[in-house]
Amino acid sequence: MAENLSQEPFEAAGDPKHAARATRSAGRRMRSLLLDAASPLFRERGLSGTAITDIAAAANAFPSQITYYFRTKEALFVECACRELLYLARATERAALQARTPRDYTRALAETVTANDSVAFFAEALTLTRRRQDLAPLVERTIERLHSEGARAYASQVERHGWRSLRAPDESSRRFWAVAIGVILEGYAMGRSPEALCAEMLRVLGEQAKCTGDTARLRLVDERDASSNSNEEG
Repeated sequence: MAENLSQEPFEAAGDPKHAARATRSAGRRMRSLLLDAASPLFRERGLSGTAITDIAAAANAFPSQITYYFRTKEALFVECACRELLYLARATERAALQARTPRDYTRALAETVTANDSVAFFAEALTLTRRRQDLAPLVERTIERLHSEGARAYASQVERHGWRSLRAPDESSRRFWAVAIGVILEGYAMGRSPEALCAEMLRVLGEQAKCTGDTARLRLVDERDASSNSNEEG
């Protein structure tokens, strides 16, 4: 019995499928560590101000591991920016979960998006892909995921609260992120505060949906106006 037990770990470790899974798992962990280490450095120093050796040192890794997993520093930069944007999108969804009105929902989204530099970081990656078209597919996948998850979250809130959306969920999601990127880039160039960026986003976005109660009141007012007009004509 003891002999069999002592042999089991050795046999499992020697299994090619087990070894492949362990290798993939270790690879994912290392990629994640490198992304975690690189993101704050890129955000603080920019692409040109961050060396591969700096990232390796921060991750307690070798420079060769960066080139093995990401090929180039530019590819690592773009993947960092894409990941940070998706993290931000997830945070905006969580922040807006407690909103009870469409106005509160939009404000929660705008406040979260303008509270840090993730959108500006991603915009730098967009600029970089103009010169590095090989990196464009990652950006494209990120944008599509951003829009699809945003549309799903918005549609869920509309259904949950019974709001009447003024646009289709996909259109609302795409419009929100287009406004966010435009307003934040312009605001960063002009040194505007997060509060000013949020206010500008809300101004440009305007009303996204109406509460059921608002819709009912509007319908009631319309009916009264129509009745009044018909009485006057009579």
